[in-house]
Amino acid sequence: MRVRKAVIPAAGLGTRFLPATKALPKEMIPIVDKPAIQYIVEEIVASGIEDILIITGRGKRAIEDHFDKSFELNQVLKERERTAMLETLENIEKMADIHYLRQKEALGTGHAILKAKYHIGNEPFAVLFGDDLVVSEEPCLAQLMKLYDKYSASILAVQRVPLQEVSEYGVVKGKPINEVHLVEDLVEKPKPEEAPSNLALLGRYILEPDIFDVLERTPYSERGELELTDAIKRMSKDKVVYAYEISGRWYTVGDRLSYLKTTVEFALMREELRGPFWEYLRELTDGGKDVEP
Repeated sequence: MRVRKAVIPAAGLGTRFLPATKALPKEMIPIVDKPAIQYIVEEIVASGIEDILIITGRGKRAIEDHFDKSFELNQVLKERERTAMLETLENIEKMADIHYLRQKEALGTGHAILKAKYHIGNEPFAVLFGDDLVVSEEPCLAQLMKLYDKYSASILAVQRVPLQEVSEYGVVKGKPINEVHLVEDLVEKPKPEEAPSNLALLGRYILEPDIFDVLERTPYSERGELELTDAIKRMSKDKVVYAYEISGRWYTVGDRLSYLKTTVEFALMREELRGPFWEYLRELTDGGKDVEP
């Protein structure tokens, strides 16, 4: 069965970006001039999926407004002959068929995915987390979808990270089989000396609908949350689950330092910004500006 639907969990509180996220959803924090969640939606659409469910929470209305039609703004742009910007906004508005469900309590990523059960039904689906962006020639999700067509099994996107950094990620223990790894275990934020590998989960999954039954049987964690990785780990004991090392550059925006690094690199990818921005960075590093570490 073809993957036709995608879910974006976007109900988190964004506490690592307070006070900015007191009123602004963390998914709406801009990377240059686009909110992070728009990059995720664009990846989904570029992969051939147009049915998207976003799991939101209290204070997340700005996400819905961003992908909705703004008649007043569009009219102003039309009157001012801002044709290029008007076209950009209209493309956002008709990008995909986007649905919204509210997670009334912050009870974990697994709880958010479980909310999608009746929208997804009995078919495979994609999950994309907004803290992770991937720049690649072929969209990250499209890479996973191609493998799903081949293996008809749940597939987790991974990339290798330095061993000293594994304690920041969920890590896969797997057995190499052709171009994928058969998942044998998932370990959440292990110490480097205890890590089964350096294959880190990067926030892209294709999951079989069995995950919903597994989530309903998975106990909540010590911090009172239903974790998606716990459910996938349980599912891998009974069903085949693969991990795939995606090609492309993985960026994280889940904390302030990662966000700043990602913003700088995305700005340097923009042709109209690259030259002047690079000159500015050179001035900083050469001591031309009164900025000290």
